[in-house]
Amino acid sequence: MDNVENIIARCLQGDQAGFAALYDQFAPGLYRLCYSLVLNREDAEDVTQESFVYAFKNLHRYNARLSAFKTWLYTIAICRCRNIYRRQKPVLNLSHFLPAPKSDTPEASLARVSAKEAVETALAALNPRLREAIVLRYGHGLTFREIAEVMDCPPKTAESRVRLGHDALRGMLGPAGQGLLDELVSFAG
Repeated sequence: MDNVENIIARCLQGDQAGFAALYDQFAPGLYRLCYSLVLNREDAEDVTQESFVYAFKNLHRYNARLSAFKTWLYTIAICRCRNIYRRQKPVLNLSHFLPAPKSDTPEASLARVSAKEAVETALAALNPRLREAIVLRYGHGLTFREIAEVMDCPPKTAESRVRLGHDALRGMLGPAGQGLLDELVSFAG
């Protein structure tokens, strides 16, 4: 497969297959990011599409020396996600964010649903900037430098937001929820 810079060069020359290749490579991760932030399937699909439309129209502005394409694309998407969650209170469904159950017994399934609801409630209660940092770090494995680029803040601020989000989640989940948080962090990290 071509590297991203080669695909972008093809796009800039009008190669439609290049646009399709970029979309195919980045759409799944971008959708997961959008869904984790806007917490609604239809809105996440809309933001994903809007982000690609904007990125493709402005591809000539992308500068590989300043950031990775993924970072540039995530920055575009986060700006659009912020517009959505400013207007509405999210309803969280993080089944894609948490690991699969370790057992299929009814007791394990019930415990899993209860645990998922506790984590969903805690994440939904986070300040949106802290939730963004947590999702980018644990849901997408971005480094603090990459998070800083996407969120347009210094790397130490990105690191602080992840720490504050983690601490807030720990506080909301209490001692019984610490195992849930550890599982989330170990799964996503």
